[in-house]
Amino acid sequence: MTNLLPRRTCLAALAGAAASPLAFAQSTPAAGSAAGGDIVIGQSAHLSGPLAGTFKAVVRGQELALEEFNRRGGVGGRKARLVTLDDAYDPKRCVENVTQLIDREKAVVLYGLASTANVGAVLPLLAEKKVPLVGVYTGAPALRAKQHPYFFTAMASYRDEVVQMVRNLATVGRTKIGVAYHASPFGQLMLPVVEEVCKELGSTLVAKAALDIPGNDSAAVALALAAAQPQAVLFIAFGPALVPFVKAARAQIGVPVYALSIASSKPLLDALGDEARGLAFTQTLPYAMRATSTLTRDYAAAMERARLPVDFDHFFGYMNLRVLLELLKRAGKGVTSQSLVQTIEGLGKLDLGGYTLNFGPQNHHGSSFVDLLIVGPGGRFIR
Repeated sequence: MTNLLPRRTCLAALAGAAASPLAFAQSTPAAGSAAGGDIVIGQSAHLSGPLAGTFKAVVRGQELALEEFNRRGGVGGRKARLVTLDDAYDPKRCVENVTQLIDREKAVVLYGLASTANVGAVLPLLAEKKVPLVGVYTGAPALRAKQHPYFFTAMASYRDEVVQMVRNLATVGRTKIGVAYHASPFGQLMLPVVEEVCKELGSTLVAKAALDIPGNDSAAVALALAAAQPQAVLFIAFGPALVPFVKAARAQIGVPVYALSIASSKPLLDALGDEARGLAFTQTLPYAMRATSTLTRDYAAAMERARLPVDFDHFFGYMNLRVLLELLKRAGKGVTSQSLVQTIEGLGKLDLGGYTLNFGPQNHHGSSFVDLLIVGPGGRFIR
């Protein structure tokens, strides 16, 4: 089983990233100002490594959003260009990539970092360079505990998702909860969140067990949880571990399993086959299976052009980048890193055509929307 990093170390790193605004005022100005040419968006993400397979559709969704935006005229005729570098989920490589994206590629904005540890490692660099990070693929509450002047998100936090899970279970009388969590900094930071939410909502955390990253110890974890006789289990993890854990939980526990939105990758659900049926997932996106809003109609049209079936994996990347592209458009043709920050903080309500966000000087996290979906026949999500 993977060794856990000291929780105090993780939290200290995040706290250091959210230093006082006075420190930021003395930082070196960012190179990411743009007077002409393409508007460069920089991204560091796991294009390789054990979790890369679940990220491919997200990357393709981003591409579809960017193609659509530039075809419609971009920002006053200027195209946006996304430069994505591989960090293999490693914080050190992520920091190196972000430095390159800002200094060499002249990125006006960073986007789409995909791990709690990577974002935490990059936040001090954003303050130094004065370049914003807008939209990430992690909802870790610890990253949002203190406002950072250059960090903005477009989707609900994992805490918002856990609240939805526990509250929904309580309405059907399932208040004795077990939790399987990744043996990683992610899981270590999330376990206290689950404990806190259960206490707040009157539920009892009867068992908790750490699960290794690939889920090789799923049978032992499920057995340990089963001994406490939980009425439901929360899967606070993601990636390949979902498949062996759900199979083990079905065999040994036999209670509902609720998982975070980041665990709902289509390849994993396909791998589970019929055993995916009945799984509950939180979702921080609007329901994509029906084109009932401007946003979902645009997405459906983009997927049709690409000859791809509508799913949440592609929509995750498509919508996250759509938010940033709309913000760039509002900042105008002469957008710079600093003018983008000012635009977002002065925005207030933003309706993306069926998905509403709110930003302000004291609110850098634009959404708390959480839906709850069940996997139905054929692996399709139903509400």
